[in-house]
Amino acid sequence: MDARYTRTDFHDGISRYGASLIAAVAPLAEVTMVISDEDQLRMLPPGIPWITVSAPTSAAEPFLAHQLNPHRPDVVFSPMQTFGSAGRDYGLILTLHDLIYYQHRTPPRDLPEPVRLLWRAFHLAYWPQRLVLDRADAVATVSRTSQRLMRRHRLTRREIRVIGNAPQSVDQPRDPCTVPERSLVYMGSFMDYKNVEDLVRGMASLPDYTLHLLSRITPAREAELRSLAQAAGAGQQRVVFHRGVTDETYVQLLRRATALVTLSWSEGYGLPVAEAMSQGTPVILSDLEIFREIGGSDRQAARYVGLDGDPVREWPERVRELEDPAVFAAASSAAVAQAGTFSWDSSARALVRLAEDIAVRRGRRRRPSR
Repeated sequence: MDARYTRTDFHDGISRYGASLIAAVAPLAEVTMVISDEDQLRMLPPGIPWITVSAPTSAAEPFLAHQLNPHRPDVVFSPMQTFGSAGRDYGLILTLHDLIYYQHRTPPRDLPEPVRLLWRAFHLAYWPQRLVLDRADAVATVSRTSQRLMRRHRLTRREIRVIGNAPQSVDQPRDPCTVPERSLVYMGSFMDYKNVEDLVRGMASLPDYTLHLLSRITPAREAELRSLAQAAGAGQQRVVFHRGVTDETYVQLLRRATALVTLSWSEGYGLPVAEAMSQGTPVILSDLEIFREIGGSDRQAARYVGLDGDPVREWPERVRELEDPAVFAAASSAAVAQAGTFSWDSSARALVRLAEDIAVRRGRRRRPSR
């Protein structure tokens, strides 16, 4: 299992997805982790065998198979689609999480500049993605929404299976009968399509609430949003920039808040939505297909805001609905139930079944009894 996208300081979405799957798959199959930096081991589950190869941004990436073939893997799984495959002697599962970069082509900021330029060029058309994905035996994605979009755009001739994203397990969700603080949480980037501006503008209608913006942010972007908050009548006491938080602080803020809010114009997945619901925190979301998949059709678990109307007026109204203790309690309980439909265990079992099928097709082993 390719763990080279694991961060060494804190998990981002890809890093957490890969590490969580490794931990869940390890009890079900013989797993070896593929890393490029031993510091990554601090963020990966302990006690699992590992090997070190070149980094995914190395010039050696296209020929990575020459480093892996001697270890004779049955199947290799990567949480990304750019995994080098030339000359491989094993089954390969590549992952395309979503199609968000075809709508918003700004590449991840932590990539080297030459890689960022290639990334942007890669997403100008669909045919490069087809070439990349067709190198695999099968393709994984994290949601039914992404699976449907990949099929619509004919991104691969290979089988596409959902190996879902999931929140981390929660021992005990918050008490739904405890009155929440009048606070709101936003976790996510500050890119334009995240539409944080409408969250800030909406705070003018919620003078008794505080909006916590948790993620890291550049000074220039923070200055833009502070100016907008001031113009909307919501000063720094009501719109708080945390500039990054620990997992512990994130959970504490979620468990006290009235809701997690996000008004993205588009979204790849939205893991913070599932994370909030698993803690028993209601969510208020823009009405997107992927958010409907995560938040469910039961309006108690998630409240949706149409973006073609007046979201700045509408999303504060959804917050006010939760001020009724009975409504909040029902929403909190429904959120926990909906989050329970996603689990790393079920994702791990789906991945192992796919790997077994590929190994059988390639003649590497007999089909296991199930």
